Amino acid sequence: MIGGLHLSNPNSFKGPKGYGMPRVLIGMEFSGAIRREMRARGVDCWSVCDMPSTDNSPFHIIGDVFDHLDDEWDGAIFHPTCTYNTIAAEWAYNDPDYVRYPGIGYHQNVKPSTLTGFARRGAREASITSVKRLLDCNIPRVTIENPRGILSTRIRKPDQTIQPWQFGDDASKATCLWVRGWPLLVADPAKRCHGRKVEWPRGSGKIVERWANQTDSNQNRESPSDDRWAKRSITYPGIAAAFAEQYAAVLFGEARMAAE
Repeated sequence: MIGGLHLSNPNSFKGPKGYGMPRVLIGMEFSGAIRREMRARGVDCWSVCDMPSTDNSPFHIIGDVFDHLDDEWDGAIFHPTCTYNTIAAEWAYNDPDYVRYPGIGYHQNVKPSTLTGFARRGAREASITSVKRLLDCNIPRVTIENPRGILSTRIRKPDQTIQPWQFGDDASKATCLWVRGWPLLVADPAKRCHGRKVEWPRGSGKIVERWANQTDSNQNRESPSDDRWAKRSITYPGIAAAFAEQYAAVLFGEARMAAE
């Protein structure tokens, strides 16, 4: 029960008659994980992304999310591409040094698709500007999801950092949330997924917790591939359900109070 509404069963609450279906936008996301959970709880939820949805849903729009910000939404959750928002590959923001690295300019080979130097710095600034636009849009409730990175210093610190294992999934992935208008997510301690206990470093006597997507040394198990980014960007089921259950309770609770 959240806000007086029983929403743990997706089929138990389809939007009270007379209150109208609240509308929620899931931006820059193609898996449909949160959209499906929201719609199961009676929310008129749509996803918008420049890629097709993996579930072929009729409630997914292929397009630019900025073209749909003024479509009368009650709330939104955005998943901006994190390529230039993380602190990964910081070396690539430097200009090439052909004196030190003849013919390459960097300490390692660079894929043709990888931006470097001036172009990469420009891409980062454009990405930061996009996130600011999303936070400042006219939608009354907005959550931005991204991993740890430069947004904490270039915009502001996140309002909340969550982990999949807090919501029942056997995985570790620190996920930062910048929130305006929505409540912070509440994790049910009973749903916590406990990881395996390992000694790391070996021989240190220090026991740490690791989850299914981690090696004992805290590296991600996902092998490098062209679609690794897509696999890692999918919202975990427990987090998707928490977003839907808790945000739907807010929307329907406000609708119910307005109607009384």
